[in-house]
Amino acid sequence: MSGATTSTGESGSGALTARDQRMSKLFRRTLVTALVAGGTFLLTIALNVQDGDIWQWTVSIALGSAALIVQYLVDFGDRLEAVEESHRRHVDEMKARLTEQHEEIRFTVDESFAKINAATELFSKVDGSVLRSDEVTHLVLGYTQVGDRGSAIVKTFAEEELGRLARLMENLSNGGADCAGENHEWLIDLTRCVKKTLYATSTSVDRDFWSSEPARRYLAAQEKAIKTRGVEIRRLFLVDRREEVTESLRDLCARQRTFGIDARIAVHAELTPTAQMTPLNDFIIFDGELCYETEPDIRVMPAKTTLRMTREHVEERVNRFTVLWEATEPQPEPAADPTIT
Repeated sequence: MSGATTSTGESGSGALTARDQRMSKLFRRTLVTALVAGGTFLLTIALNVQDGDIWQWTVSIALGSAALIVQYLVDFGDRLEAVEESHRRHVDEMKARLTEQHEEIRFTVDESFAKINAATELFSKVDGSVLRSDEVTHLVLGYTQVGDRGSAIVKTFAEEELGRLARLMENLSNGGADCAGENHEWLIDLTRCVKKTLYATSTSVDRDFWSSEPARRYLAAQEKAIKTRGVEIRRLFLVDRREEVTESLRDLCARQRTFGIDARIAVHAELTPTAQMTPLNDFIIFDGELCYETEPDIRVMPAKTTLRMTREHVEERVNRFTVLWEATEPQPEPAADPTIT
């Protein structure tokens, strides 16, 4: 049997039940009316010996009608009470819905105003900061434009870059940051920002770096810092023994001096006892305020780059560099060729 047939049968059954209920109520009212009228008629006959008086029928009909009216009034009262109860529930439901909608609207408005206040407070802090607020504005505008026009992969990439920048800013505000590998962009950007001094050590860990393309940009940034801002740059090439001072290392040192860098080679075994107690590692101190360091892995390759700005850490690196620098003799200038006039 199909579902449609079943549904029709159920609907008919429901309608039949309602009709039966109405017929049952009508039958009960009729029965009660007849019983009241008949009982009244019999009572009047018993009380009055004169048969056939019209008032017996009148009283019977009147009381029967009154009984019927009372039944309808009782039913009407029940119906009215049911309607009032239904109306009351409807009003309560409307009030509950309106209250819920009011709360939702209020929450949405409060949340929107909170976001506006947070954004206003944020941009107020940006405007009051020593940092360039126009760059922050460009960042926000650029990010929103990428979100509106970029493809899915561009949006994902933008989110990753923005997250990386946010983590960097947060870490810098806490006094330090780090990243995997050697971050050449940090190195070059810091060199472009330095204003007074740049003190650096260079061990065998980063010896191959000097023949790379980032090294060329790094040296160019150092040369510009020296010539345009008068930055003092000192670099110590650190080796353990005299045998490690190769001709290529001397050439590297001499080439850096052509950029205006005061470069020296420090042989750890030939330093003073105090200097020999100083640990040797790669670090660069910018303006005596920030230290850029690389940490090698088991293959003696740069595995991690860290930025440290805490005063104790930077002062320790400055003291370490000063001890090594003062224990090292300046490199002799190359002798002039007598054939050149």
